[in-house]
Amino acid sequence: MSFLYTAGMLLNDLFDRDSDAKYRPDRPLPAGDVRLVEVMRAAIIMMAIGVGMIAGRGSAVTTLPWCGALVLAIVYYNWRHKRDPLGPLWMGICRGLVYCVAASAVASFVPTRVFIAAGAMTLYVVALTQIAKRLGPRAGVVVPRLIAGISLVDAAVVMATGGNVPLALIAVVCGVLTLGFQRVVPGT
Repeated sequence: MSFLYTAGMLLNDLFDRDSDAKYRPDRPLPAGDVRLVEVMRAAIIMMAIGVGMIAGRGSAVTTLPWCGALVLAIVYYNWRHKRDPLGPLWMGICRGLVYCVAASAVASFVPTRVFIAAGAMTLYVVALTQIAKRLGPRAGVVVPRLIAGISLVDAAVVMATGGNVPLALIAVVCGVLTLGFQRVVPGT
């Protein structure tokens, strides 16, 4: 998943390069720190490695369609997010599909409870994105907490689907760590 997530971040920079050239010329592509072809190549390689690692974990028949759906959602979101009014929904779908991909890698099918959890995560990310858009410059206080809250949603999902308490506690700790790391690395 980390490879797919990082590939998505690279694609975001790739597709936002014209906007970044105008509004954020210090970003790596507009600043000339990295070439377009290098970013594209790295994104493709990371996507391939990510899908390969996930598909190698489970049954390709079960896992590859979910990986394909996630890759398509990541590419579509990054390509259209600034022009598509449903951009926040696509971002949420990307995050929700992570649950489906993970489930498909460890089981022969994706159970209904995973779809429910994916839906809850999708709605959370949509709400987070809408709140960030509405708050604008004031989002700097609320949004980092909402981003860390993704781990709390994960913890709630673990508990609601019969997972064990230690796993849910790990998710809570990840939320706390996210808050801490946001002081060092903004946007995490």
